[in-house]
Amino acid sequence: MCPPPTPPPAARPGAGDASPTAADGPGGDGTSAGTPARVAAVGPYFAVSSGPRADAAGFRPFTALHHDPAPLAAYVAETGRRLGTDQRRVAASTLHIGTAARLWSVALATAALTGRAVDLTPERLWWRTPPSGPIELWLPEWPAAGTTGEDVPEALYETVVVRHLGPLDEALRRDFGLSPRILHGNSASALLGAVRVLLARVPDAPWSPLPVAAALLAREPLASAGVLTADTCGAGLGGAGPRGADLGGAGPRGTDDPLSYRRNSCCLYYRVRGNGYCGDCILARPR
Repeated sequence: MCPPPTPPPAARPGAGDASPTAADGPGGDGTSAGTPARVAAVGPYFAVSSGPRADAAGFRPFTALHHDPAPLAAYVAETGRRLGTDQRRVAASTLHIGTAARLWSVALATAALTGRAVDLTPERLWWRTPPSGPIELWLPEWPAAGTTGEDVPEALYETVVVRHLGPLDEALRRDFGLSPRILHGNSASALLGAVRVLLARVPDAPWSPLPVAAALLAREPLASAGVLTADTCGAGLGGAGPRGADLGGAGPRGTDDPLSYRRNSCCLYYRVRGNGYCGDCILARPR
């Protein structure tokens, strides 16, 4: 069991001696207008826009995706079309792991860069399906404050696991027959995928995402979704990570990957023609 994650007394070398206040602008709340751009710069799955936008047509709050069967069904159908499959469970599972990856990516990157948990509650966060690429995320107003220190994992658990993935899981179970085992494995795999990308692309982030991820994976329903064999508490993993990591469980990991995770389920992606098992899949042969 890892000790409770706490921010360092000062940022790591290369990031200066900035606290969240100094790093993120006036007001002391870590919510500078530049924060969304810093988060989005990590990669496509981390992109989130904030503030007024002229092209807001088609965006809906996440509450619609959770509670309205029509947009969820349309999203699953579009995912299946892109995959080239008519298997609705496969499309629904792929939609789920992709959406979980987007939520974890924005949440963890904000925590790693600012030391704070951004408020991504479903009423605040809006989404739409673009012509191509991952789901678009928009915060019409960037939150004015965020949780810090030891409370960050708890805040992310409440926002992502309870407020977002809980209702989405329920809808996908009800309408597409996905099992809780698959859905919880998707959530855990997406969480580790976001960590991998952060370690690879922002190795000198002032706050390591590893202790936060470890605390999240220690709680149900993620705790029983798989086995993490890496020592996420070790000092050697504090800011370094694999190069060229990808998101989610979409393929074999390199042997230098410090995050060895094996889920207790399968995301079903292998059923799409031309694809095999993900690197963390229970069906893949252990390396």
